[in-house]
Amino acid sequence: MFDARKECLLIDHLGLGVPDLGAAKEYYDKMMPLLGYEPYFAKERQFSYQRAQGKSGTYLFFYEADEAGDFSHKRTGLQHIAFKLRSCGEVDAAHQLATELGSKTVRPPSVYSQYHAHYYAAFWLDPHGFLLEAVCHRTE
Repeated sequence: MFDARKECLLIDHLGLGVPDLGAAKEYYDKMMPLLGYEPYFAKERQFSYQRAQGKSGTYLFFYEADEAGDFSHKRTGLQHIAFKLRSCGEVDAAHQLATELGSKTVRPPSVYSQYHAHYYAAFWLDPHGFLLEAVCHRTE
């Protein structure tokens, strides 16, 4: 029987529908190792990632979208996905790779003190318009 007092409550997994599964896989195969993830499995119409080195955390699944349509983080639905990193340098490295992969920067790496005094983050759009964030909750 499940006992919430004995369990660490986490989101088990997130699933994202994308219009171009190949482009998404090419992008995320490069990005996810910097965000602390490794491949979990890949099949014809989906692929996924898990936290690296057996760490617990949320799995991320990508599916080939069944219906065409553009995504916007500004409409009702998913607003963004934030990846918690260990250092400001890791945030900078993730943002740098995103830039090299052609991602549009939404907010550059910086301390965003409106969240808290040590909130260091960067925000960018993936190839399909998903808003991604790399964040570290402490400054060096």
